[in-house]
Amino acid sequence: MRGEPNCPKCGGRLRAPGLFADSWQCDAHGIVHPLQPVIPPSVEALEVVVHRARVPVWMPWPLPIGWLFTGVAYAGDERSGGRATAVACSGPGPLGGAGELLLVAEELGVGLGARYAGIEGPDPGSAIHADKPPQTKLLAAGRPTPLWHVPEAPQDRAVFAGEALGLWLWAIVWPEQSGMLLYDELVLTDLREAGQGTELLPCGALSPRLLD
Repeated sequence: MRGEPNCPKCGGRLRAPGLFADSWQCDAHGIVHPLQPVIPPSVEALEVVVHRARVPVWMPWPLPIGWLFTGVAYAGDERSGGRATAVACSGPGPLGGAGELLLVAEELGVGLGARYAGIEGPDPGSAIHADKPPQTKLLAAGRPTPLWHVPEAPQDRAVFAGEALGLWLWAIVWPEQSGMLLYDELVLTDLREAGQGTELLPCGALSPRLLD
């Protein structure tokens, strides 16, 4: 399951830092922050990412009834720290069936959110039509946070993007109709500031979305 770090933008193989370069490099995208191998969800795995992250680690907290934490990933290395994080959760969809939610926080240009969203990256850019009113709002770290629907995303998912704490925030939901979850005043906590309580986090099976 461990594997090797890969490109956060395309999943391609990377050249590791060495004698003549001090950064990770992708043949297609140049210098990147490496996406570290995804491991099965656990409180311990989450704590490692939280400790290394230099960007928020967003989690619906407390989790909606019936929902489980299903994985975490980050882009960065020991020197740079986590410059992008992705947290997966799954549970009952608002219209029945199972729903999956992926929350990505990242610095400008990392490209992880666009990869999971299935759109051209690296950032939302004009795709979110920020000159128009947002389609929904959620509460992130206690702040009302507008999100815009990304219509260019594949039809199997609903994608919303905006800014929180000065960084990109992506909310990606499968299947598309479960996007109604984002219209339900979702409350997000940055787990770097959560304190006690996460040791009781209910964990499910690893989300295949993180491996895409």
